[in-house]
Amino acid sequence: MLSFLVFEGDKPQADRVLRHAHILGPESVPVSGEIRFENGVIHCTKPTSESGALGIQVGLDQQTVEELGLSTRSEEDGVGVPGVLGQLTLRTCLLPERDRPYLLSLELARHRLMLYLNKLEDWGLSALGADHEITKLFERSRLAFTKALVAQGQAGHDSGLNAEGPAPYGFNAEAHRHAVRSLWLGVEAGERLALEAARREFTPRMDGTIYNDMVDRSPHPPASRQRATAPVLAVDRPGVALPTRPAIGCSVSPASFGEAAQAAATKSLDYLQVPMRWIEMEPEEGKYAFRGTDQWIEWAVRRAKLPVVAGPVIDFRQRCIPEWLYVWENDYDTLREFVYEHLKNLVTRYRRTIGRWVVLGGIHANDNFHFSFDEMMDLTRICVLVVRKLHPQAQVILEITHPWGEYHTKNRRSLPPMLYADMVSQAGITVDGFSLRVKMGQPAQGQSVRDLMEFSNLLDRYAGVDKPLSLTAVGVPSGMPEAAGDPELADVHPGTWRAPWSPEHQADWLGAYSSVALSKPFIQSFTWQDLYDMPQPTEMPRGGLISTKGEPKPAADRLAEIRASVHDGVPPACLTEPDWLSRVGTDTSPVR
Repeated sequence: MLSFLVFEGDKPQADRVLRHAHILGPESVPVSGEIRFENGVIHCTKPTSESGALGIQVGLDQQTVEELGLSTRSEEDGVGVPGVLGQLTLRTCLLPERDRPYLLSLELARHRLMLYLNKLEDWGLSALGADHEITKLFERSRLAFTKALVAQGQAGHDSGLNAEGPAPYGFNAEAHRHAVRSLWLGVEAGERLALEAARREFTPRMDGTIYNDMVDRSPHPPASRQRATAPVLAVDRPGVALPTRPAIGCSVSPASFGEAAQAAATKSLDYLQVPMRWIEMEPEEGKYAFRGTDQWIEWAVRRAKLPVVAGPVIDFRQRCIPEWLYVWENDYDTLREFVYEHLKNLVTRYRRTIGRWVVLGGIHANDNFHFSFDEMMDLTRICVLVVRKLHPQAQVILEITHPWGEYHTKNRRSLPPMLYADMVSQAGITVDGFSLRVKMGQPAQGQSVRDLMEFSNLLDRYAGVDKPLSLTAVGVPSGMPEAAGDPELADVHPGTWRAPWSPEHQADWLGAYSSVALSKPFIQSFTWQDLYDMPQPTEMPRGGLISTKGEPKPAADRLAEIRASVHDGVPPACLTEPDWLSRVGTDTSPVR
């Protein structure tokens, strides 16, 4: 069994909500199993005895500062931490099973130190130097980790499996205190390293230097006539390198068409993404409602001269499927025909105005309609082939939802997201790329908050599919969701990044995370999850760029600034201003 001792202050924790807890196996693949909390210990029961890791939400916030007597004023006195980091979902290293529990805080810190060192090499930043502020942060984290190990050793293991006494299970509060500080400093160092890597890559990515270098070093470069459009496989970094600058877009709901939305789109976007949810396009069987989608597409193509991306066209999430389709939920052959006809109708109608089709989204999660593996792959093939046949010039994209894959720990009929992408390639289904739906800050499975380094590491892992990647429906709310305090949703509390969600903080998150993503040479586009806050939102409440009153939020201006930075090839302020990250969530945080 894999188990972890959890402290609260200087004592084992008596009660705990296991927020976003999940088990991971090799290659970060989610593993099914039971997770429970008893007498201060998290117990993880897995189907096999191979090594595993635990992912869980952790508070690196003011409450932890007060419980452990830490300081946010000085980092070098042995008790200081660099400000509040929020409530983040973190993970441990792969650990072998043993009878005695591990100390959770120590193992979380161990993984963060390992991830930092791995990314230091992957991102070519090994020469930062001992005097660099990021290196100093990391060294303080490593020193605190060493102190935690020493304190753990001094506690001894005489108590064996006894949970009573001053050193339960052979651990003590001092080891936990140093481990939390090590984790805190390690997360801060990792986020700063992710921003530093983005700063160094941003201009070479935008001016084509990275792509040209990859072409010169590639054993199989594209033909000269194709170099303006063809990606090239990188030789010493993950994924492909793209010749064109990444584009910035936003998803638009059919009901949000209005002057405020049009003005924000013109100012901030390179393209529009029209979701084309089945429930909105064909609310009644055989009766299509094209008006809302038509007016957005007509405005974008004729007036704003903006390209349009469509989809995901087929998406079996509950909020996307019309009620009448559930009649055929258990009749795959009939359902397959409906999918074929629906996709054919939409592609035929819009193929003159759409350049990229996100044809299918999230089928690997298998969380509403339930398909067998063969049926999932068959539907994927059908969706791709229909667009290939009717619109051969268009790009065809498959969307991956919940890219960290926690859903797979509870739904064994699903496919892990990376495995789905690999199976698509092995099945000979040719697509032009994959898109990732990355949402945070909402009380739902798969939408907990991750830090910048973990986000950047996620993108690097998906680059291994060797296809261009897009980011679709990226977003966080501009206010804490009311449902975050619902006791029934306690285990999926959304978490925070450095501060509670607010309009200004939403803009800061957008600036940092988009900058990290857009600096990657394999990222094709970045799509914000919604343009307008609707009274009854389909996706994320308060997740738009415009409030329900029709007023642009700070995030709209920030997205426009990021777009200008991409076009000018100049890194945005969050990558160049000293100590920008330390000001996020404070009164002095910039709201540009």
